[in-house]
Amino acid sequence: MKYYLVAGEASGDLHGANLMKALKEKDGTAEFRFFGGDLMRAEGGTLVKHYAEMAYMGFLEVALNLNQILKNLKTCREDIVAWQPDALVLIDFPGFNLRVADFAKKHGIMVCYYISPKVWAWNQKRVLKIKRVVDHMFCILPFEVDFYKKWDMKVDYVGNPLLDAVAAFKPNPNFLKENGIENKKVIALLPGSRRQEISLILPDMLATTEKYPGYQFVIAGAPTFSREYYSQFIGSKNIPVIFNATYDILSVAEAGIITSGTAVLETALFHAPQVVVYKGSKISVGIARLVVKIRFISLVNLIVDRLVVKELIQQDCSPETIALELDNILNNKAYRQRMLDDYAQLNEKMGEPGASARTARLIIKYMAG
Repeated sequence: MKYYLVAGEASGDLHGANLMKALKEKDGTAEFRFFGGDLMRAEGGTLVKHYAEMAYMGFLEVALNLNQILKNLKTCREDIVAWQPDALVLIDFPGFNLRVADFAKKHGIMVCYYISPKVWAWNQKRVLKIKRVVDHMFCILPFEVDFYKKWDMKVDYVGNPLLDAVAAFKPNPNFLKENGIENKKVIALLPGSRRQEISLILPDMLATTEKYPGYQFVIAGAPTFSREYYSQFIGSKNIPVIFNATYDILSVAEAGIITSGTAVLETALFHAPQVVVYKGSKISVGIARLVVKIRFISLVNLIVDRLVVKELIQQDCSPETIALELDNILNNKAYRQRMLDDYAQLNEKMGEPGASARTARLIIKYMAG
Protein backbone atom coordinates (compact mmCIF):
# COMPACT_ATOMS: atom_id res chain seq x y z
CA MET A 1 0.00 0.00 0.00
CA LYS A 2 1.04 3.61 -0.58
CA TYR A 3 1.20 5.95 2.41
CA TYR A 4 1.67 9.71 2.16
CA LEU A 5 2.69 11.32 5.47
CA VAL A 6 2.91 15.02 6.36
CA ALA A 7 4.90 16.14 9.41
CA GLY A 8 5.94 19.77 9.79
CA GLU A 9 8.05 19.77 12.95
CA ALA A 10 10.82 17.81 14.70
CA SER A 11 8.38 15.98 16.98
CA GLY A 12 6.26 15.00 13.99
CA ASP A 13 9.36 13.64 12.27
CA LEU A 14 10.02 11.42 15.30
CA HIS A 15 6.45 10.12 15.49
CA GLY A 16 6.23 9.74 11.71
CA ALA A 17 9.40 7.65 11.64
CA ASN A 18 8.12 5.31 14.35
CA LEU A 19 4.78 4.96 12.57
CA MET A 20 6.53 4.17 9.27
CA LYS A 21 8.56 1.48 11.02
CA ALA A 22 5.36 -0.04 12.43
CA LEU A 23 3.60 0.12 9.06
CA LYS A 24 6.50 -1.69 7.38
CA GLU A 25 6.29 -4.47 9.97
CA LYS A 26 2.58 -5.00 9.27
CA ASP A 27 2.52 -4.26 5.53
CA GLY A 28 5.34 -5.78 3.51
CA THR A 29 4.29 -3.77 0.44
CA ALA A 30 4.39 -0.38 2.19
CA GLU A 31 5.63 2.54 0.10
CA PHE A 32 6.17 6.02 1.54
CA ARG A 33 6.26 9.56 0.28
CA PHE A 34 6.33 12.39 2.81
CA PHE A 35 6.92 15.86 4.13
CA GLY A 36 9.12 15.29 7.18
CA GLY A 37 12.71 15.10 8.34
CA ASP A 38 15.83 13.01 8.70
CA LEU A 39 14.29 10.37 10.97
CA MET A 40 11.51 9.66 8.48
CA ARG A 41 13.99 9.66 5.61
CA ALA A 42 15.99 6.97 7.43
CA GLU A 43 12.93 4.68 7.23
CA GLY A 44 12.94 4.80 3.44
CA GLY A 45 10.66 6.29 0.81
CA THR A 46 10.86 9.75 -0.71
CA LEU A 47 11.26 12.99 1.26
CA VAL A 48 9.45 15.71 -0.72
CA LYS A 49 10.15 18.62 1.64
CA HIS A 50 12.05 18.91 4.92
CA TYR A 51 10.22 20.34 7.92
CA ALA A 52 13.05 22.85 8.40
CA GLU A 53 11.52 24.75 5.48
CA MET A 54 8.04 24.71 7.01
CA ALA A 55 8.12 25.36 10.78
CA TYR A 56 7.04 28.85 11.76
CA MET A 57 6.25 29.76 15.37
CA GLY A 58 3.46 32.12 16.42
CA PHE A 59 0.71 34.12 14.72
CA LEU A 60 2.99 36.94 13.55
CA GLU A 61 5.65 34.63 12.11
CA VAL A 62 3.03 32.69 10.15
CA ALA A 63 1.64 35.94 8.73
CA LEU A 64 5.10 37.14 7.69
CA ASN A 65 5.86 33.86 5.92
CA LEU A 66 2.44 33.28 4.39
CA ASN A 67 3.68 33.24 0.78
CA GLN A 68 6.15 30.43 1.51
CA ILE A 69 3.52 28.48 3.46
CA LEU A 70 1.12 28.73 0.51
CA LYS A 71 3.86 27.51 -1.85
CA ASN A 72 4.51 24.53 0.40
CA LEU A 73 0.79 23.80 0.51
CA LYS A 74 0.55 23.91 -3.27
CA THR A 75 3.52 21.54 -3.61
CA CYS A 76 1.95 19.11 -1.13
CA ARG A 77 -1.45 19.08 -2.82
CA GLU A 78 -0.02 18.56 -6.30
CA ASP A 79 2.30 15.80 -5.12
CA ILE A 80 -0.50 13.92 -3.34
CA VAL A 81 -2.71 13.97 -6.42
CA ALA A 82 0.18 12.88 -8.66
CA TRP A 83 1.11 9.96 -6.40
CA GLN A 84 -2.43 8.85 -5.47
CA PRO A 85 -1.74 7.23 -2.08
CA ASP A 86 -4.02 4.65 -0.49
CA ALA A 87 -3.94 6.63 2.74
CA LEU A 88 -2.91 10.14 3.74
CA VAL A 89 -1.50 10.30 7.28
CA LEU A 90 -1.32 13.79 8.75
CA ILE A 91 0.76 14.29 11.89
CA ASP A 92 -0.23 17.24 14.14
CA PHE A 93 0.74 20.58 12.41
CA PRO A 94 -2.93 21.65 12.07
CA GLY A 95 -2.66 25.02 10.33
CA PHE A 96 -1.16 23.27 7.33
CA ASN A 97 -2.53 19.76 7.65
CA LEU A 98 -6.22 20.58 7.97
CA ARG A 99 -5.99 22.34 4.61
CA VAL A 100 -4.30 19.28 3.14
CA ALA A 101 -7.04 17.09 4.65
CA ASP A 102 -9.78 19.19 3.06
CA PHE A 103 -8.10 18.89 -0.33
CA ALA A 104 -7.46 15.13 -0.08
CA LYS A 105 -11.01 14.41 1.09
CA LYS A 106 -12.37 16.12 -2.02
CA HIS A 107 -10.14 13.88 -4.14
CA GLY A 108 -11.41 10.67 -2.57
CA ILE A 109 -8.28 9.86 -0.54
CA MET A 110 -8.69 8.33 2.92
CA VAL A 111 -7.55 10.88 5.51
CA CYS A 112 -6.04 9.69 8.78
CA TYR A 113 -4.94 12.18 11.41
CA TYR A 114 -2.30 11.02 13.88
CA ILE A 115 -1.87 13.26 16.94
CA SER A 116 -4.90 15.49 17.19
CA PRO A 117 -4.69 19.24 16.69
CA LYS A 118 -4.97 21.01 20.04
CA VAL A 119 -8.54 22.09 19.35
CA TRP A 120 -9.31 21.65 23.05
CA ALA A 121 -7.00 24.61 23.75
CA TRP A 122 -8.54 27.17 21.42
CA ASN A 123 -10.97 27.55 18.51
CA GLN A 124 -12.92 24.44 19.50
CA LYS A 125 -15.32 24.93 16.60
CA ARG A 126 -12.55 23.58 14.35
CA VAL A 127 -13.85 20.18 15.42
CA LEU A 128 -16.69 20.72 12.94
CA LYS A 129 -14.15 20.96 10.12
CA ILE A 130 -12.23 17.97 11.46
CA LYS A 131 -15.43 15.87 11.43
CA ARG A 132 -15.95 16.88 7.82
CA VAL A 133 -12.45 16.35 6.37
CA VAL A 134 -10.87 13.62 8.57
CA ASP A 135 -11.94 10.00 8.23
CA HIS A 136 -10.04 8.61 11.23
CA MET A 137 -8.54 10.50 14.17
CA PHE A 138 -5.90 8.84 16.35
CA CYS A 139 -5.47 10.60 19.70
CA ILE A 140 -2.44 10.35 21.97
CA LEU A 141 -3.66 12.22 25.07
CA PRO A 142 -6.18 10.50 27.36
CA PHE A 143 -8.43 13.53 27.87
CA GLU A 144 -8.92 14.02 24.11
CA VAL A 145 -11.35 11.10 23.81
CA ASP A 146 -13.85 12.76 26.16
CA PHE A 147 -13.34 16.11 24.44
CA TYR A 148 -14.26 14.74 21.01
CA LYS A 149 -17.15 12.78 22.50
CA LYS A 150 -18.73 16.09 23.52
CA TRP A 151 -18.73 16.99 19.83
CA ASP A 152 -20.27 13.62 18.89
CA MET A 153 -17.09 12.45 17.17
CA LYS A 154 -15.68 8.96 17.67
CA VAL A 155 -11.89 8.79 17.79
CA ASP A 156 -9.32 6.09 18.49
CA TYR A 157 -7.10 6.50 21.55
CA VAL A 158 -3.79 4.81 20.72
CA GLY A 159 -1.58 5.90 23.61
CA ASN A 160 1.39 8.22 23.34
CA PRO A 161 4.15 7.53 20.78
CA LEU A 162 6.75 9.13 23.02
CA LEU A 163 6.43 6.04 25.19
CA ASP A 164 7.53 4.00 22.16
CA ALA A 165 10.53 6.24 21.54
CA VAL A 166 11.61 6.20 25.19
CA ALA A 167 11.11 2.43 25.48
CA ALA A 168 13.21 1.84 22.35
CA PHE A 169 16.03 4.10 23.56
CA LYS A 170 19.29 2.38 24.39
CA PRO A 171 21.61 4.68 26.37
CA ASN A 172 25.22 5.08 25.34
CA PRO A 173 27.18 3.81 28.37
CA ASN A 174 30.17 5.96 27.37
CA PHE A 175 28.16 9.13 26.73
CA LEU A 176 29.61 11.19 29.59
CA LYS A 177 33.17 10.06 28.95
CA GLU A 178 32.97 10.67 25.20
CA ASN A 179 31.78 14.22 25.82
CA GLY A 180 34.23 15.03 28.61
CA ILE A 181 31.62 15.65 31.30
CA GLU A 182 32.33 12.87 33.80
CA ASN A 183 33.17 15.07 36.78
CA LYS A 184 30.05 17.26 37.03
CA LYS A 185 26.31 16.68 37.23
CA VAL A 186 24.50 17.59 34.03
CA ILE A 187 21.78 20.19 33.53
CA ALA A 188 20.08 19.81 30.16
CA LEU A 189 19.22 22.87 28.07
CA LEU A 190 16.59 22.24 25.41
CA PRO A 191 15.96 25.60 23.70
CA GLY A 192 13.59 24.29 21.01
CA SER A 193 13.87 23.37 17.36
CA ARG A 194 12.78 26.62 15.69
CA ARG A 195 14.99 29.61 14.99
CA GLN A 196 12.60 32.02 16.71
CA GLU A 197 12.48 29.90 19.86
CA ILE A 198 16.23 29.51 20.13
CA SER A 199 17.00 33.19 19.56
CA LEU A 200 14.50 34.32 22.20
CA ILE A 201 15.00 31.63 24.85
CA LEU A 202 18.59 30.40 24.70
CA PRO A 203 20.16 33.70 25.88
CA ASP A 204 18.14 33.53 29.12
CA MET A 205 19.08 29.89 29.60
CA LEU A 206 22.76 30.70 29.13
CA ALA A 207 22.66 33.67 31.50
CA THR A 208 21.35 31.31 34.17
CA THR A 209 24.40 29.05 33.89
CA GLU A 210 26.71 31.57 35.57
CA LYS A 211 24.93 30.98 38.89
CA TYR A 212 25.73 27.24 38.85
CA PRO A 213 29.49 26.79 38.23
CA GLY A 214 29.42 23.37 39.89
CA TYR A 215 27.22 21.87 37.17
CA GLN A 216 27.85 21.08 33.52
CA PHE A 217 25.19 22.59 31.29
CA VAL A 218 24.67 20.81 27.97
CA ILE A 219 22.64 22.03 24.99
CA ALA A 220 20.66 19.45 23.02
CA GLY A 221 21.20 20.75 19.49
CA ALA A 222 18.39 20.66 16.95
CA PRO A 223 19.51 18.73 13.84
CA THR A 224 18.48 21.54 11.49
CA PHE A 225 21.07 23.95 12.93
CA SER A 226 24.87 23.97 12.91
CA ARG A 227 27.22 24.18 15.85
CA GLU A 228 28.22 27.62 14.58
CA TYR A 229 24.64 28.83 14.92
CA TYR A 230 24.65 28.03 18.64
CA SER A 231 28.14 29.48 19.09
CA GLN A 232 26.88 33.02 18.48
CA PHE A 233 24.85 32.72 21.69
CA ILE A 234 27.32 30.69 23.76
CA GLY A 235 30.36 32.89 23.20
CA SER A 236 33.25 31.87 25.48
CA LYS A 237 31.15 29.76 27.88
CA ASN A 238 32.16 26.12 28.29
CA ILE A 239 28.81 24.69 27.24
CA PRO A 240 28.86 21.87 24.68
CA VAL A 241 26.22 21.49 21.99
CA ILE A 242 25.50 17.81 21.39
CA PHE A 243 23.45 16.75 18.38
CA ASN A 244 21.32 13.64 17.90
CA ALA A 245 21.66 12.64 21.56
CA THR A 246 18.75 14.34 23.35
CA TYR A 247 17.71 11.15 25.12
CA ASP A 248 21.27 10.44 26.23
CA ILE A 249 21.40 13.95 27.69
CA LEU A 250 18.06 13.57 29.47
CA SER A 251 18.98 10.12 30.79
CA VAL A 252 21.94 11.56 32.73
CA ALA A 253 20.48 14.99 33.58
CA GLU A 254 20.11 16.08 37.18
CA ALA A 255 17.65 18.72 35.95
CA GLY A 256 16.56 20.52 32.80
CA ILE A 257 15.57 23.94 31.51
CA ILE A 258 13.13 23.00 28.78
CA THR A 259 11.30 25.01 26.13
CA SER A 260 7.58 24.27 26.15
CA GLY A 261 6.67 21.55 23.66
CA THR A 262 7.08 17.82 23.24
CA ALA A 263 10.46 17.99 25.01
CA VAL A 264 8.72 18.76 28.32
CA LEU A 265 6.92 15.42 28.23
CA GLU A 266 10.08 13.61 27.12
CA THR A 267 12.01 15.12 30.03
CA ALA A 268 9.33 13.97 32.47
CA LEU A 269 9.40 10.44 31.04
CA PHE A 270 13.12 10.36 31.82
CA HIS A 271 12.31 11.50 35.37
CA ALA A 272 14.45 14.60 35.11
CA PRO A 273 13.05 17.48 37.21
CA GLN A 274 12.60 20.57 35.05
CA VAL A 275 11.54 24.16 34.69
CA VAL A 276 9.48 24.95 31.56
CA VAL A 277 10.20 28.18 29.70
CA TYR A 278 8.64 29.91 26.72
CA LYS A 279 9.02 33.17 24.84
CA GLY A 280 7.51 34.35 21.58
CA SER A 281 6.97 37.66 19.83
CA LYS A 282 4.87 40.05 21.90
CA ILE A 283 2.14 40.12 19.26
CA SER A 284 1.93 36.33 18.93
CA VAL A 285 1.87 35.71 22.66
CA GLY A 286 -0.67 38.53 23.16
CA ILE A 287 -3.01 36.95 20.61
CA ALA A 288 -2.49 33.50 22.14
CA ARG A 289 -3.47 34.73 25.59
CA LEU A 290 -6.71 36.09 24.16
CA VAL A 291 -7.74 32.88 22.41
CA VAL A 292 -6.21 30.00 24.37
CA LYS A 293 -8.64 28.50 26.87
CA ILE A 294 -6.44 26.21 28.97
CA ARG A 295 -4.79 26.66 32.37
CA PHE A 296 -1.37 25.34 31.37
CA ILE A 297 0.87 25.26 28.32
CA SER A 298 2.96 22.18 29.14
CA LEU A 299 1.74 18.67 28.37
CA VAL A 300 2.86 17.36 31.76
CA ASN A 301 0.56 19.77 33.60
CA LEU A 302 -2.27 19.27 31.11
CA ILE A 303 -2.24 15.48 31.42
CA VAL A 304 -2.02 15.41 35.23
CA ASP A 305 -4.46 18.36 35.30
CA ARG A 306 -2.56 20.36 37.90
CA LEU A 307 0.72 22.21 38.29
CA VAL A 308 3.56 19.68 38.27
CA VAL A 309 6.31 21.68 36.56
CA LYS A 310 6.72 25.44 36.83
CA GLU A 311 5.89 27.37 33.65
CA LEU A 312 7.79 30.62 33.07
CA ILE A 313 6.17 32.40 30.13
CA GLN A 314 7.16 35.61 28.34
CA GLN A 315 8.02 38.36 30.90
CA ASP A 316 8.09 35.74 33.67
CA CYS A 317 10.93 34.01 31.84
CA SER A 318 14.24 35.61 32.83
CA PRO A 319 17.63 34.43 34.10
CA GLU A 320 16.56 35.37 37.63
CA THR A 321 13.25 33.47 37.62
CA ILE A 322 14.80 30.44 35.91
CA ALA A 323 17.61 30.35 38.48
CA LEU A 324 15.14 30.59 41.35
CA GLU A 325 13.18 27.58 40.11
CA LEU A 326 16.34 25.65 39.29
CA ASP A 327 17.54 26.27 42.85
CA ASN A 328 14.35 24.69 44.18
CA ILE A 329 14.79 21.67 41.92
CA LEU A 330 18.43 21.12 42.83
CA ASN A 331 18.50 22.05 46.51
CA ASN A 332 15.00 21.67 47.98
CA LYS A 333 14.73 17.90 48.52
CA ALA A 334 11.00 17.94 49.32
CA TYR A 335 10.23 20.07 46.24
CA ARG A 336 12.29 17.80 44.00
CA GLN A 337 10.72 14.62 45.39
CA ARG A 338 7.21 16.01 44.92
CA MET A 339 7.93 16.56 41.23
CA LEU A 340 9.29 13.03 40.86
CA ASP A 341 6.20 11.63 42.62
CA ASP A 342 4.00 13.59 40.22
CA TYR A 343 5.96 12.12 37.31
CA ALA A 344 4.97 8.67 38.59
CA GLN A 345 1.32 9.71 38.39
CA LEU A 346 1.94 10.99 34.87
CA ASN A 347 3.31 7.58 33.89
CA GLU A 348 0.12 5.91 35.14
CA LYS A 349 -2.06 8.23 33.08
CA MET A 350 0.09 7.78 29.96
CA GLY A 351 -0.33 3.99 29.85
CA GLU A 352 1.89 1.52 28.02
CA PRO A 353 4.09 1.79 24.91
CA GLY A 354 2.73 0.59 21.57
CA ALA A 355 1.05 3.68 20.08
CA SER A 356 2.85 3.36 16.76
CA ALA A 357 1.90 -0.31 16.36
CA ARG A 358 -1.72 0.30 17.39
CA THR A 359 -2.03 3.20 14.95
CA ALA A 360 -0.47 1.21 12.09
CA ARG A 361 -2.83 -1.68 12.76
CA LEU A 362 -5.87 0.60 12.70
CA ILE A 363 -4.80 2.39 9.51
CA ILE A 364 -4.43 -0.94 7.71
CA LYS A 365 -7.76 -2.13 9.10
CA TYR A 366 -9.55 1.01 7.90
CA MET A 367 -7.98 0.77 4.45
CA ALA A 368 -9.30 -2.79 4.17
CA GLY A 369 -12.80 -1.47 4.94
